[in-house]
Amino acid sequence: MQEIDEGLWHWTATHPKIGWEVSSYYLSGERVLIDPLLPPGGLGWFEQVGSTPAHVLLSCRHHDRATWEVVEAFGAEVHCVDKGVHELRGRGPVTPFRFGDELPGGVIAREVGSISPDETALYIAEHRALLCADGVIRSGSDSPLEFVPDSLMDDPEQTKAGLRAAFAALLDLDFDRLLLAHGQPILAGGKRALAAFVG
Repeated sequence: MQEIDEGLWHWTATHPKIGWEVSSYYLSGERVLIDPLLPPGGLGWFEQVGSTPAHVLLSCRHHDRATWEVVEAFGAEVHCVDKGVHELRGRGPVTPFRFGDELPGGVIAREVGSISPDETALYIAEHRALLCADGVIRSGSDSPLEFVPDSLMDDPEQTKAGLRAAFAALLDLDFDRLLLAHGQPILAGGKRALAAFVG
């Protein structure tokens, strides 16, 4: 567990289905959990910090991970972009949002698309942070930004061009922390790193 800014927590855990280490984030003051796998202390960790999740935000439909355990334990409301809600039907109630909407915790949903129609970036102005779903990753704690393997893209070159354009459009936002669903976040200089990545 790492508190990367006051009230902004980050942890990693191995995803049981894909075997990759993935990142989750929690805004403790706002009671907003993003792309959750359970923290190392399990559900009890939230009570230890005196804040249990009221909302779960998904940066794409595939990131529900341990969401339903959180819903069962705390009654949290789940939010997913409308373009991805269809795949979550039957798992539990989901509140759809659209790109551009302000979500709980003051988080703004921004469109990325390209790699999938529901690929979302979450802008957290309070923490000068931008969270990216699957469009950009880091394979190691000190690794540079990179794309997911070409095998996970339908048309790699077209997808990469679309992602670069989408990320370039996000550089007008005021952020310094770049939070990743796959890989360690960049806690300072994240905007510069993303700008260099898109070229």
